[in-house]
Amino acid sequence: MTAVEDRPPETATGGTGGTGDTGADKDTGATGSTGAGKDTRVAGDTGTTSSVLYTYDLAPTKKQGRRWGAYNVFTLWANDVHSLGNYAFAIGLFALGLNVWGILAAFALASVLLFLLLTLSGFMGHKTGVPFPVMSRIAFGIRGAKIPAAVRGIVAIAWFGIQTYLASAVLSALLIAMFPGLRGLDSNSLLGQSTLGWISFLALWALQLLIVSYGMQMIRRYMAFAAPTTLITMLALAVWMFVRADGSISLSVDAPLTGGAMWLQILQAAALWVVIYGTFVLNFCDFTRSARSRGSIVRGNVTGIPLNMLFFAVIVVVLSGAQFKLDGHVITSPTDIVRTIPNMFLLVTASLALIALTVAVNLLANFVAPIYALIDLFPRRLNFRRAGVVSAVVGLVILPWNLYNSPVIVNYFLGGLGALLGPLFGVIMADYWLLRKSRVNVPDLYSEDPQGEYHYSRGFNPRAVAAFVPAAAVAVVVALVPYFHAAAGFSWFVGAFLAAVLYAVIADRARQIKDVDGEAIAVDAE
Repeated sequence: MTAVEDRPPETATGGTGGTGDTGADKDTGATGSTGAGKDTRVAGDTGTTSSVLYTYDLAPTKKQGRRWGAYNVFTLWANDVHSLGNYAFAIGLFALGLNVWGILAAFALASVLLFLLLTLSGFMGHKTGVPFPVMSRIAFGIRGAKIPAAVRGIVAIAWFGIQTYLASAVLSALLIAMFPGLRGLDSNSLLGQSTLGWISFLALWALQLLIVSYGMQMIRRYMAFAAPTTLITMLALAVWMFVRADGSISLSVDAPLTGGAMWLQILQAAALWVVIYGTFVLNFCDFTRSARSRGSIVRGNVTGIPLNMLFFAVIVVVLSGAQFKLDGHVITSPTDIVRTIPNMFLLVTASLALIALTVAVNLLANFVAPIYALIDLFPRRLNFRRAGVVSAVVGLVILPWNLYNSPVIVNYFLGGLGALLGPLFGVIMADYWLLRKSRVNVPDLYSEDPQGEYHYSRGFNPRAVAAFVPAAAVAVVVALVPYFHAAAGFSWFVGAFLAAVLYAVIADRARQIKDVDGEAIAVDAE
């Protein structure tokens, strides 16, 4: 491959396959109405972008006016790391026999790996200003990119419903504690949920939909509110448990792991923690496309990942160790401790903080990704708000509590889809960093011109698909086949490594690489 210098904006777009209808002034679904009212902002009409590939919401963001600083990136991780699912996973390590120091070691290793992966992914968003479905066009082609976007979107919608259900369970328990008479509404079942369960679920479902309807700016503001609330609440809960345990904790269960078994569990725990964030390392660019600078990403990641994750690990070991010292039982979630709080005011405060936390996690990890994926799939009919409604409705009709209560579905369907994320990451990273060395022709990402840089073969890059398919097959087998149970936790790494190596070997190095920014077709950042 050879690099070509930037060309003038007026010749950089190169596409002739579109209609040029790229503005945001028509309410046609592809306009990008991201606010509560009608959006009259214009995305810019270059006359050479394709209306199938370019909408306001998918357009690159202008470098001037980007608002995400280090604190905003930090709040993203401050919210996401402290999710109920993550606490359940981490506390489970104590139950499996890891001692306090083993848990801290696992999270220290995982945080270093995630810092590196997410910083690489974040830099891509800052450089190009584009969301994940558009970023995928670089490696997979303007049409082939729908494959990774769809996989990421399906996983996210399922987990959106599940996380909303988990938060609604906390809300239902809180309502019963405050108003015992409501217990009667929690005894029946309609499609797997009680009446109170439906009320709690729909209330939180509507709240998230309302926040998303105001666009990324409102999500950013909500994160800024939820992050300190979450950190203070979890710290207070840990201090309260530490005091209850007379200022000391159990460092392990009665029969902790030792020697090689302990170190294997540490490595598996670190790998699984990275797998949990396998979705985020793909679409982190959805957020960093609004970052002010690379320095903002690095500073936000340093405080939000290594430091924040170690803080999280300390909270976990205090909660687990203190409860085990008190009664010899291992808790499964912070909600187990919250239910034991004797003071109603503190119970309400802690429960509401956990609900606010889960909503923040859902917005970040499971709502934004499918919105952009749906806009990419149906650009002429959907904008940010409408795609949010579609995502929310799908997350409701799949009856997520039934998914969560079915180990077969969670382990095989969602587990299998999750295993595909590693190979996708491997192909995208190898193409961007190893082959292109971060050079991207942003205008051509929106062009249907057969001579465009990302048209490849009818819009698909066959070499990217050829690297992805075998790597994905291996990753799914490792993740799901019982024979490979011991290596299942490393399936993401296996798939990512194989895909990256295969793509690096078979990629087309004769193709010219152009480095052209997208300022000529960019829109204001949210």
